[in-house]
Amino acid sequence: MSPFLHKHPFLFLIILLLLAALACQAPTAFQEQSSPDVEAVAAAVVATVEAQAPVVRAGEAQTAVTTIDSDLEAVLTNLYQRLNPSVVHIFVYGSFGELTTGSGFLYDNAGHVVTNNHVVANGTEFEVAFVAGDRVRAAVVGTDVDSDLAVLKLDRVPEGVAPIPLGDSEAVQPGQFVVAIGNPFGEAGSMSIGIISGLGRTLESQRDTGGPGSYSLPKVLQTDAAINPGNSGGPLLNLAGEVVGVNSAILTRTGTNSGVGFSIPVEAVARIVPTLIAEGAYTYPYIGISMAPPLTLDTLEEWGLPIGGVYVSSVTPNTPAAEAGLVGSINRGGDYITAVDGMPIRDSGELIAYLVFETAVGQTIELTVIRDGQEAVVPLTLGARP
Repeated sequence: MSPFLHKHPFLFLIILLLLAALACQAPTAFQEQSSPDVEAVAAAVVATVEAQAPVVRAGEAQTAVTTIDSDLEAVLTNLYQRLNPSVVHIFVYGSFGELTTGSGFLYDNAGHVVTNNHVVANGTEFEVAFVAGDRVRAAVVGTDVDSDLAVLKLDRVPEGVAPIPLGDSEAVQPGQFVVAIGNPFGEAGSMSIGIISGLGRTLESQRDTGGPGSYSLPKVLQTDAAINPGNSGGPLLNLAGEVVGVNSAILTRTGTNSGVGFSIPVEAVARIVPTLIAEGAYTYPYIGISMAPPLTLDTLEEWGLPIGGVYVSSVTPNTPAAEAGLVGSINRGGDYITAVDGMPIRDSGELIAYLVFETAVGQTIELTVIRDGQEAVVPLTLGARP
């Protein structure tokens, strides 16, 4: 047997099957009734495959890997050299002189710096340090606890420091390489690399609602790039050097990176930050309902509801939902939302994402609901989140 067939036993099996088929084929009036030459056919097939199969030698494979490594290394070093000067170290002083630190990045040429709300929340004085050695005073111009975004305004922008451009949320995909630059544990200008591990996560607001309910930010990015205390507010970057997220939180039992980090999507930055700069705060559209956890298959079947939707467990009085006549219940009988403005809704995350990123206060939307076994369309004019 050919050495090639020894290395590719499945190919040998295929050849045998083909030959068997040829041997069993009924001859026609124009065919000679003779057996095919097995060795000749096998030799011809192997020669054809060997001629077409690429030959990769050990040295060439190592060269290819080295080339890929070198290319990635060049991209990363260039990215760091270009963008690290625009990533800042934020020093936050409390009313009693206590000091905490975080990260941020230059958003525009007017001197606005984007960071996390939780970085600046308890501060009274702020200073921003750049990698080149400049240290500048700053003031808070806008904060939003629900998205965990905040904006500082610098007294001046050091010469030669440029804003970091924003990327495209829709282009972000799991498996994509990303880079975090920030100041973990106070170590300035630290860079880590990872991938986008997941999309569509939610980040719970740190706001005290005064009740059992809470708000959350949708479309949050999950990454395994090392994010630690001090990275908060720093940029998550694609390899083109664009901001795709603002690093905000980690899921950990030790207080250090465990490979599960969360980053506020750039879509939220693009939508919320301009309003924080202009008005100091951001107002979210509001319905006024509580949404039940996903219903079990047994419950869906018993209540005659389809898979994919949001069950309304309660309606807050004197809210847009109450005025529109939505019905809530912890038992059977509440409205089951299946679409908004004609777009199917699979779960509460998709409903929240649509409200946050596609609507505005005062806008009238149409909710498709199943109520008492019947489908209905309910117009609802959005209010402002209290």
